Amino acid sequence: MTDFEITDLNKIHRLPKRGHYDRKTIYGILDATILCHVGFVQDGQPFVIPTNFARQGDTLFLHGATTSRLIRHVGEGVPVCISVAILDGLVLAKSAFHHSVNYRSAVVFGRGRLVEDDAEKLRALELFTERVVPGRWQEVRQPNAQELRATAVAAIDIESASAKMRGGPPSDDEDDLGLPVWAGVLPIRQTPGDPLPADYSDSSLPFPDAGLHAGS
Repeated sequence: MTDFEITDLNKIHRLPKRGHYDRKTIYGILDATILCHVGFVQDGQPFVIPTNFARQGDTLFLHGATTSRLIRHVGEGVPVCISVAILDGLVLAKSAFHHSVNYRSAVVFGRGRLVEDDAEKLRALELFTERVVPGRWQEVRQPNAQELRATAVAAIDIESASAKMRGGPPSDDEDDLGLPVWAGVLPIRQTPGDPLPADYSDSSLPFPDAGLHAGS
């Protein structure tokens, strides 16, 4: 995978050594989470909308109702900024100043379009479903014609992007190292809980094992 060109748009200014511009790193962060925040400006007013997403190659997909302001606006081809962040740990230093967090984040820029072709729309909806639980698309009833008409999908071609990450222990000042205060990292991990079946679900049906790893 190639690097994105470093420009004024995607350049990391604060702590640039934490910046990454290669697709492997950026797409790895995108694929490690399901939720993103979509930023755009409409009539001079900025908005940031949280939503789920899917990726295929250099394209991100968003979906919602045909009446969704977000999808309709993104589909008009306006510039958008999409960000994701994953919290990996709380960094506890001996001084308040050096407390931090370990994280992985990515910011991508591009322009969107509405997906009009039914085959492309179905493929996007399959990507969304597979991101929730791998293998789920083949288990469930797939969208019918009415549901497909009621669903809008926007595709955003990634034109520029960057990632920023922090990892490792705290960085205390030399003078503080002897303070009688615990220092280190508290790892943070998102793990699935016990499945809660719907009231109408047949109790004899097994929970899909792949779902235990969804979103991890």
